[in-house]
Amino acid sequence: MSSPSLSIVVPIHNESASIAELFVELEASLGAWGRRYEVLAIDDGSTDDSFDRLVAIQAADARVRVVRFRRNFGQTAAFAAGFALARGQVVVTCDGDLQNDPHDIPALVAMVEQGADIACGWRQDRKDRFFSRRVPSMMASWIISHVTGVRLHDYGCSLKAFRADVVKPLRLYGGMHRLLPAIASERGATIVERIVNHRRRRFGRSKYGLGRIVPVVLDLLTVKCFLNHAARPIRVFGSLGLASGAIGLGVLGWLAWLAAVDGQGVGDRAALLVGVLLVLAGVQLVAVGMLAEMQARTYYESQDKPTYVIREIRENLS
Repeated sequence: MSSPSLSIVVPIHNESASIAELFVELEASLGAWGRRYEVLAIDDGSTDDSFDRLVAIQAADARVRVVRFRRNFGQTAAFAAGFALARGQVVVTCDGDLQNDPHDIPALVAMVEQGADIACGWRQDRKDRFFSRRVPSMMASWIISHVTGVRLHDYGCSLKAFRADVVKPLRLYGGMHRLLPAIASERGATIVERIVNHRRRRFGRSKYGLGRIVPVVLDLLTVKCFLNHAARPIRVFGSLGLASGAIGLGVLGWLAWLAAVDGQGVGDRAALLVGVLLVLAGVQLVAVGMLAEMQARTYYESQDKPTYVIREIRENLS
């Protein structure tokens, strides 16, 4: 079977009620398009019968590939697995809860084929609760846009289209899938945005809410560090360490001058403890920070370790 030109990556976690309709809509929007495509359904450790439903669909449609994780690794890991296994020249990500509209996919793909590296969906008329869902999402998008310099209205929208050669080399950890445009910008990717349709959730419950803001901020700090200091992380920790050490040495030098010149006793002064602590903190910032960053890079990249474990893959190879 020849390779498809388009790969649709859909993370699935306990979405049994929406799976059948999702694939009907994908067929309706892509089947008449006249292009070869595949759907990579990533079962992210579902505890309902989502996997059984996916297997039934895959058995009847060779364009569907089902990847099953051994446990729930999260949406970032599901996207990472989909990117690694995708065979299309363009890769589209889409949620499995029917809130994303598959009929927006051709327009996003067209933007990529016209020259963009990433086309992002913008849920301008979002059908979610205002305070628990929309406000946190708007806050997160505003923070990410201003910290990274990659201005998007809606970082949280999963409906995106990517050039495969842009997204495949990216390493994703933690919850960094929503930061993909910012991560790709470091490689010079061109990013555009398009308003897409957003629908009310009809099945199940949302897995996101106010509690997602803190993890997003922490992931953002990590991405910001990698974007600006990927080649020399010691500049971040070294600068803080040198500043702390310099202040500490200044305090200790001042105390030494008082003891040597004025003959004052300094052993019982709080400044002595502060100076020693600042010097030790400077050494620790340089040493511990550098070791932690380099160990993480060595673990994931030099050994090519993914952030997920696949249990099985169902696909037709003929």
